[in-house]
Amino acid sequence: MTMTARDGIGTLTEKEKQTLRLIVRGHDAKSTARSLNLSVHTINERLRDARRKMAVSSSREAARILFEAEGERSAPPTPELSGDTEIGEDAPSSAPDQEVAPGKGVGPADRRSAMLIGVLVMTLALALLALLIVPQGASPVPSPADSATTANPAVVETARNWLALLDQSRWDESYRLTGKAFRKVNSVQMWTAASNKARVPLGGMVSRVLESQQYFPAPPEGYQVVKFRTAFANKDNAVETVTLEQESGAWRIVAVIVE
Repeated sequence: MTMTARDGIGTLTEKEKQTLRLIVRGHDAKSTARSLNLSVHTINERLRDARRKMAVSSSREAARILFEAEGERSAPPTPELSGDTEIGEDAPSSAPDQEVAPGKGVGPADRRSAMLIGVLVMTLALALLALLIVPQGASPVPSPADSATTANPAVVETARNWLALLDQSRWDESYRLTGKAFRKVNSVQMWTAASNKARVPLGGMVSRVLESQQYFPAPPEGYQVVKFRTAFANKDNAVETVTLEQESGAWRIVAVIVE
């Protein structure tokens, strides 16, 4: 962390910090705006002000620095999606600038689940490829004490089998294997439409190799993040990231990102 960035943290408003805490957990500008009941324009203004104060070029970098500065007060973040994109303004809204993001560190478990999901983040990541997860320099990596990196074969197999359903355009079946938090914000119709738009253009799956699997100990039962390096007919070198949460003893998918 540079001295300029560290000094800049002290000048951030609480609203700017709340916005950055959502960004580091996997939100983009649009889903952050939806969570706070604000316009995307307002969120982008907050992010621009935070970048300026911390003298960084990326909102993801600003969020990572704030996360590191707050240390153990924050739970391990969901991996970032690549880059920093402003998603245009929503229709003008008269909604007040409400304070609903976590005040300090991580919020309740259901809020964390919503952060993992975003609405069909797969579509956004494929459409913009500059939205949220690792590439933008160094992604925040939890310490060994906070996460486990030993591969869990059952989790990896669940993620792999679920992706195989997407390869076969079996949207209904894949939807049934998602978690309650995912289904709470996505109907099967929304998932089908987004998958047709985002997954079909990639073409057939040529190869899929496990790249990493990591467990994050967050309440109620933690979540798993599995990454595959995948070659598609129309995209040679993609990274598929599947996030899973445990429900009733089974792992369920709550987010998918394709870069």
